[in-house]
Amino acid sequence: MQLIKRKASESTVRPFQKIAPALAAASCSLLSVASNTALARGEAGTWDFEAASLFYSETDDRVVAVEPVFSATKNFEDGEVLNLKAAFDALTGASPNGATPSAAPQTFTTPSGNSTYTTDAGDAPIDDTFKDSRVALSASWLAPINRDWEYNAAFYGSKEYDYLSLGTSGGIKRYLNNKNTALNAGLSFSFDTIEPEGDIAKPLAKMGYNDADFDASRDDSSDSKTIIDALFGVSQVINRNTIMQFNYSVSMSDGYLSDPFKVLSVIDDTTGGNFEEGGNNVYLYEARPDSRIKHSLYWQTKYALANGDVIDGSYRFMLDDWGINSHTFDFRYRWQLGSSYLEPHFRYYMQSEADFYKRYISETEYNAGNLKEATADYRLGDLDGMTVGLKYGHKLDNDHEFNMRVEYYLQSSSGDKGFGLLKDQDLYPDTKALIFQVGYSF
Repeated sequence: MQLIKRKASESTVRPFQKIAPALAAASCSLLSVASNTALARGEAGTWDFEAASLFYSETDDRVVAVEPVFSATKNFEDGEVLNLKAAFDALTGASPNGATPSAAPQTFTTPSGNSTYTTDAGDAPIDDTFKDSRVALSASWLAPINRDWEYNAAFYGSKEYDYLSLGTSGGIKRYLNNKNTALNAGLSFSFDTIEPEGDIAKPLAKMGYNDADFDASRDDSSDSKTIIDALFGVSQVINRNTIMQFNYSVSMSDGYLSDPFKVLSVIDDTTGGNFEEGGNNVYLYEARPDSRIKHSLYWQTKYALANGDVIDGSYRFMLDDWGINSHTFDFRYRWQLGSSYLEPHFRYYMQSEADFYKRYISETEYNAGNLKEATADYRLGDLDGMTVGLKYGHKLDNDHEFNMRVEYYLQSSSGDKGFGLLKDQDLYPDTKALIFQVGYSF
């Protein structure tokens, strides 16, 4: 086998937005600091600030992320609110490449085409050249039109080594029933461009082990996608202790939706081991549809107890035209302890697999050449995810607050167990992660 030798860097940078749903869920509350602050509408003429930092670490030397965020909110005399936010993400570690584990060591070409890396027999194939960093900036404006109407607008941009995302959004809200009822609608648009090192792989192209074969597997040097999201919702004050919210949202994506760093193993029909051509294992780069439409229904209820404790529960149902549907249950209980509070948190997520999800490709399917779309990315497979954690907060003088939370995340997947030699391999290893966050508002 001729090793690939190129002048480019040995490490491979990945688009941050394609890491893992666990990290997305973990950073959700961290990144929503700004919007929550804006909705709170602090004292007119003042600035409110929040700073927080998230640490996310998967077991087995996989993804490690550090994510500091800073938010500044200006409250104006006439009810307008300006929010500015900056975030920085740094990720290192190892990421599953989608191939199946094997009874023999496996060698893969790095996505950049610089070199190769080898996975030991029985181990889940992971690319340990993984690293990334991102800078994200956003600005939002919220203002009343009159006592019954208000509008909001926002702009967003983030930049990684090989990924650029730009977006804008706007919305309007109508208050009814002495402001006990609120109707809202919003629309957002984003345009993303990816320019990975090593260029973009052709859909279902075979991984190359030398320069000529690697170049033959490449397509364009960059690609893009657009995402349009629309949301319609209603919030209702039920009584002095209870408020409910219902939302419907639709998301339409178009363009390059594949992950250029994921592959699929081709498996020998007879042995259940890796299928070979020319003395090398055959791996194919994944291919996803170039459009996706998602529909989501969301319900949330908050209930304040007489002692000041707050119960917060929500449910989300999502389905899309890729064949995926998911259910998300989230529960929090805020236990007031004088100037401090404790907030236990439980989240459960379950998802069905995409129509084109395949843990591997058989030799017969490979030789037939009929496949148009396929992915082995576990994030599009049948999976369950559970998060349990605890948050602590303490009110200081002048309405300052210190808080921190610790959470544990466990994700498990299931599906086709394989045949022959594959049956001895763990095709669906669990993902476990520890999440720690610390924040301060002033």
